[in-house]
Amino acid sequence: MSTLTFHWFLPTNGGDGRHVVGGGHGVGAGPAGRPPSVSYLGQVARAAEDLGFEAALTPTGAWCDDAWLSTAMLSQVSQRLKFLVAFRPGLTSPFLAAQMAGTFQNLTGGRLLLNVVTGGESTEQRMYGDFEDKDARYARCDEFLTVVRALWRGETVDFAGDHLRVEAARLGQVPDPVPDVYFGGSSAAAGDVAARHADVYLTWGEAPDAVREKLAWIRKLAADAPERRGREIRFGIRMHVINRDTSAEAWAEADRLLAGIDPEAVARVQAGLRRSESEGQRRMLDLHGGDPTHLEIHPNVWAGIGLVRGGAGTALVGSHEEVADRIEEYAALGIDEFVLSGYPHLESAYWFGEGVLPILAARGRWEHPAPVGPHRSAVPFAVAGAAR
Repeated sequence: MSTLTFHWFLPTNGGDGRHVVGGGHGVGAGPAGRPPSVSYLGQVARAAEDLGFEAALTPTGAWCDDAWLSTAMLSQVSQRLKFLVAFRPGLTSPFLAAQMAGTFQNLTGGRLLLNVVTGGESTEQRMYGDFEDKDARYARCDEFLTVVRALWRGETVDFAGDHLRVEAARLGQVPDPVPDVYFGGSSAAAGDVAARHADVYLTWGEAPDAVREKLAWIRKLAADAPERRGREIRFGIRMHVINRDTSAEAWAEADRLLAGIDPEAVARVQAGLRRSESEGQRRMLDLHGGDPTHLEIHPNVWAGIGLVRGGAGTALVGSHEEVADRIEEYAALGIDEFVLSGYPHLESAYWFGEGVLPILAARGRWEHPAPVGPHRSAVPFAVAGAAR
C-alpha cells in the first residue's frame, strides 16, 4: 500500500476569500477579499509546507498573476515547499522554457514541478498573440516537450517541426533534478500528448467510475507510446476540499458557500463556460448542468464550486474521516497525488492538514515529507478539551 502525496494551491487567480472566487477558462475573476500579495501568499505557502503538503499549484492565464514570477518570489519566503508552476508552452520558446526551469530548479534547490497547460480557449490565447487553433496548439505542445526533454537530457538539439524549430540548442546547465511534468486534458489530442510526455497525468475531480475510465484510457495510450522510454506514468486529481469535525458542519459550510453565490452570476458564468473549447470543462459543466439543487454527484463529492469557477469544480465535503475515506477510494483507482484547495486557502490548509492528514498517516497512507521532531517544554502542557 503506497503512501500518497498532497499538494495545495496558491490563489493568484483573483485572490482569496471566505466565498468562492469565480473565473477562469475565459471568464473573468470574481471579487475576493484577500489580494494575492507576497505577504498573504507567503502565509499560505508556509502553512502548506509546515502541514506537510509537497508542493503548491500556481495557475496560469490572463486573469492570474504570472506563475513564474510569483513562485520565484515566494520561494524566498518559504523553505521546503515545491511549486507546481503552470505555464503555456506556446508562449515561450522551448529553449528559453528549458533554461528558465533549470534556473528555477538550481537556484531553489530542486523545488520546481511543471504543469503544462496547452490552452483551451482561443480567445484567451489570442490575448497573448497566439492564433493557432486547438489541434495545432496540442501538436505544437508535443514538439515543445520533445525539444525540452532532449535539452534536459543534456543533448544538443536540432529540431525542425511543423510549429517549432531550433538549431544546435544546448543548455549550459541542465536542471538537477529534472522537474516532473504534470499534464491534464480530456480530449483525444490531450491524451496523446500526455501519454508521450507526462510524468503525472492530472484529472479534475469526477465520480470514481468516470475517473476509472479516464485513467484506463491514459494507461493504454502510455503503454503504446515508445517515447516514454520506460518511464511509468503516475496519476493525480485536482479538487477542492471542505472538511470539518462532523459531516453536518462540513455540509453547513458548503451550504454557506452556495448561499453566497449570486444566481445571476451563475447564469452569466455558465453561459461563458459553455463557450469553452475545453473537453474537461464540458465534463465539469455536465456534472450539474447549472442546477444548484443537484450538486452531490457521489457521496461526499460536491460540484457546487463549478457553478461560478472554471476549471476544477468539485470538492470533497464531509467529516475528516469521510474525506479520508473518499481519498482512499480515489487512491484505489490509481490516484497517487491530490492537488487540493479551499476557501479561504489559509484556513482550509489547516482544516485539512490537522484534520485529514493525521488520519491518513495513522492508516499508513501518508508521511510528512519533513517531519518535525518532538518538542518538550520546560513546563508541560496538553490540549485542553477532547482530542480528535
